Amino acid sequence: MTRYCYILAGLLLFALTGCAKEEPTAQQHFPPDADIQALIQSRVDEERAVGIVVGVMEADGSTRVFAAGEPGPGAQPLGEESVFEIGSITKAFTGILLADMVARGEVALDDPVAKYLPADEVTMPARGGRDITLLDLSTHRSGLPRMPDNFNPADPANPYADYTVEQLYEFLSTHELRRDIDAQGEYSNLSVGLLGHVLARAAGSSYEDLVRERILEPLGMSSTGIALSDDMRHWLVQGHDMAGNAAANWDIATLEGAGALRSNVRDMLAFIAANTGPAESPLEEAMRVTHQPRANLNGNVDIGLNWIILSIGRNQVVWHNGGTGGYHAFAGFDSVSGVGAVVLTNSTHDTDDIGLHLINPEFPLTLPPPRRVEVPVSTEVLETYVGFYPLSPDFALTVTVENDELWVQATGQDNYQVFPESETEFFYTVVDAQLTFTTDDAGNVTGLVLHQGGRDMPAPKQELSR
Repeated sequence: MTRYCYILAGLLLFALTGCAKEEPTAQQHFPPDADIQALIQSRVDEERAVGIVVGVMEADGSTRVFAAGEPGPGAQPLGEESVFEIGSITKAFTGILLADMVARGEVALDDPVAKYLPADEVTMPARGGRDITLLDLSTHRSGLPRMPDNFNPADPANPYADYTVEQLYEFLSTHELRRDIDAQGEYSNLSVGLLGHVLARAAGSSYEDLVRERILEPLGMSSTGIALSDDMRHWLVQGHDMAGNAAANWDIATLEGAGALRSNVRDMLAFIAANTGPAESPLEEAMRVTHQPRANLNGNVDIGLNWIILSIGRNQVVWHNGGTGGYHAFAGFDSVSGVGAVVLTNSTHDTDDIGLHLINPEFPLTLPPPRRVEVPVSTEVLETYVGFYPLSPDFALTVTVENDELWVQATGQDNYQVFPESETEFFYTVVDAQLTFTTDDAGNVTGLVLHQGGRDMPAPKQELSR
């Protein structure tokens, strides 16, 4: 659902301009239109996006929108109306709901999550005499894993559709926390999905109705929601995986607060605008609360109420990204200068660098990944890699061989084929990630290293349980 700090013929090409002029003035932060257009066109040309829509907001509130690439067969041309799944950017909306409900006196940040769950149906895990609070869920410090271990989708192409409230309650009632609450951050779709669930229960509403009533309607975001209205369906673009194959839309049930929203760049620019500048309403005051750092994630990266906060010099970029099976999205702003950017794509390629670079040029743009070529590797060699590789207590890779091919399934995720570029090095096509298998002096496989997002993450090999 996200890859935070961690899972594409003829081209349609045009720019939609707002009140900003082509040539930059002293008041403009962003590059000229032609430069932004060239940047996103290069991503399409490099096959790092099928289609891409970018919106930028200057400090004075003026906006510009750009589009390049293809919307997919049968979809309307790309532009400010185009609807995308925005995945984990939904978490920022959930954080705002939390702050708004705290401001109204409906909940408190230090309330135990159990307070808002039916005691006769579910028992929340606890540890060391400490209960998990609403704040713990929002800062990813609850001790809960990234995904519940009873998450076994019937349809891997639409993995969240059949996960029920009953399954969620069953997991919570039987799960034993593996670390102290608030001891360490671990990005968790489960935690924020649970937060959305309990906030809706506290308000006596569904999650979608709560978001619509408290955020979408006050901000005039008529093309944002979970269920597709007729107009949203008309403008919905086709999602694609990293190899350019059409991908199914995701229908997220139960854990909606972690990633179920769909939106367009026009609505998301309105959302960014409401998050910047002096607060003009109680809702905007609640938004400002969500930007306050609550815990450190890593170095110059903190977390607020679900927002990620990146400090670069004296500036703070407040942002979140999101990814589903066929889309990737970014939304962020500089809380000091007041500029913001939105990047929506209909493929799973990571484009966060575009949004971050437009907001703050000190953040570098990524280079195209090298072209990788598959080489033949015998089934006998592939069989030596079969095993269980834990990268953390709650996240592991399970490696199997099926039909003379190597497949890897991460905890709570789909099973994907990886392709050899040597006897020990393999690459994904659905995400920019690679695996290197390690051996001892006798040639026995001892582990693997996952290369993703600029990190090298080792995992020892364990035998698969039969």
